[in-house]
Amino acid sequence: MNVITLGERQIKYDLERKNVKNLNLRIRSDCSVYVSANTKISLETIEGFLASKSSYILAALDKYAEFSKYVIDDHSYLTGECFRYLGRELRLKVIQGKNHVNTDGVYLYLNIQDTANAATKEKLIAKWYDTQCRDLFPQLIENIYPTFRKYNAPMPKLILRDMTSRWGSCQAKRGTITLNKRLIETPRECIEYVILHELTHFIQPDHSQKFYDLLGAFMPDWKERKVTLEKYMYR
Repeated sequence: MNVITLGERQIKYDLERKNVKNLNLRIRSDCSVYVSANTKISLETIEGFLASKSSYILAALDKYAEFSKYVIDDHSYLTGECFRYLGRELRLKVIQGKNHVNTDGVYLYLNIQDTANAATKEKLIAKWYDTQCRDLFPQLIENIYPTFRKYNAPMPKLILRDMTSRWGSCQAKRGTITLNKRLIETPRECIEYVILHELTHFIQPDHSQKFYDLLGAFMPDWKERKVTLEKYMYR
């Protein structure tokens, strides 16, 4: 862990030495700063680079600090707790009965035989969320995919995964897109944005201006959707 003064603030950052050509900077949603650099690059050069990026770093840290108020703490799975689903907050109701989870759009009903078993509660709700992902995400992909058919992009194979630092990823050569299962907590339009973003990589693999031109042509309001999505970043 290293410390650098940017403006009037002391910023801690993790420095990893690895075999990379360029200095790489990442501001994580938990307000940590990560830098990777070749062993040949001096600390003075690294900190000069960080100083040149001070406005960006401080703005990103302030943004994530603001968004952190949207984070829901770890659950105890007790009646009254809130769980996010498609941008809404569902209030949990724990009911003794046959193990089952369902929602009416206002409440999340957790029926469970042993109401004191927190581990089973967690598994049941996780299974319910997984089912919602498996039902909804392929449907949204099917709705969006026709836009890409004329570019000879393949119908993607979907992989669902718990991810800590990104909402989605793409492996165009394998014809797969990976979506973060926690997207199910965000509004439908945010999920559509992530899917379209990853599908656009089937046409343009990098984040060049051409990529963003295509993204804007396919989804003119993508920036607004991205801003909404960022509010759901979590630690």
